[in-house]
Amino acid sequence: MRKRLKVVCAMSGGLDSSVAAALLKRAGFDVIGVFMKFWTPPKEIRNDFVENRCCSLDSEVRARKVANILRIPFYVFDFSKEFKQKIVDYFLEGYKRGITPNPCVFCNKEIKFGLLLEKALKIDADFVATGHYAKKIQTSKYNSKFKIFRLLRAKDENKDQSYFLWMLNQEQLKRILFPIGDYKREEVEELARKFNLPVVGIKKSVEICFIPKTVNDFLKDYLKEKPGLIVERVSVRENEKKLNTEQNGESSSNLKVLGKHQGLWFYTIGQRKGISLSGGPYWVIEKDLQRNFLVVTRKEEDLFRKELFFENVNFISQEQIKFPLKVEIKIRYRSDFAKATILKEKPYKYKAIFEEPQRAITPGQSVVFYRGREVLGGGIIC
Repeated sequence: MRKRLKVVCAMSGGLDSSVAAALLKRAGFDVIGVFMKFWTPPKEIRNDFVENRCCSLDSEVRARKVANILRIPFYVFDFSKEFKQKIVDYFLEGYKRGITPNPCVFCNKEIKFGLLLEKALKIDADFVATGHYAKKIQTSKYNSKFKIFRLLRAKDENKDQSYFLWMLNQEQLKRILFPIGDYKREEVEELARKFNLPVVGIKKSVEICFIPKTVNDFLKDYLKEKPGLIVERVSVRENEKKLNTEQNGESSSNLKVLGKHQGLWFYTIGQRKGISLSGGPYWVIEKDLQRNFLVVTRKEEDLFRKELFFENVNFISQEQIKFPLKVEIKIRYRSDFAKATILKEKPYKYKAIFEEPQRAITPGQSVVFYRGREVLGGGIIC
């Protein structure tokens, strides 16, 4: 008799991962449910203690209940230490360097399909599965037995999460299953009712899981204030006395002092609210880390750019790529697809040139490129 394939299914207690586990059980897999505990800000940091959204006690109770209904083994893996080191510290260090990092992308690479996959392989599991809205297919390289695993957008365009998975490699994709990738959200809800799972109607948070309230509140708890000047680029000589030196090749006469900020990490490119300046509106267009200047503009069109540079690139299929490469690009999760051409500038640095200017291109965020429904890869905007 053929041995059943063993799958470790990440279960968060939510709708998507619960239905994913149920579908795997129905398909005949030997399913093991795993609830992952992540890091939560300690009580001594925040008096108003709030649990991590992804791994609250209520979530664990729901996930355990679903596992009992499905009659599958259930375990809790504590990844809080690794999560703090690999995700939270990366997040804070990024803001200190003036960029706006995306922790969910790194969590998928380092935790869900990194640590969890390692644990799964140690207990002789064949696959790891999650409730991500994404798809994977296997193809053969032309005239070869060599298999290539490709990442595709989900059937549900509105829920598609392939943007967050661009860092995956062939060894990881080989071992990953996305059971709900061929379903729309409404179909997933109907499946939950069919399986009698108590997870319909539970709202899924779209915020960063380890941040109790706002990003700025979190940053204030961990990063000290570093006051500096808020400046606007101008074409006439103004405020020379406030900026009476020439720095980095830019004359003080090109900058007008408008006020002071308390730390560059409290702002992001494209931000309009919370700048606390009169005579606006103003938008943040640059963070000058060397001089500690927050550069703003009153012209929203200044936010638009036709090109960006990116690094830390990953091409998922690991096939040889020919440049220039014509693709469709997303510069943030909810942005529209934009047609662009990718050029290789240096061994580890690339440039994307857009057909139409893009708004608020933000260093530290992920740029993800697609060809049709396939995710070719991505990089970090620099």
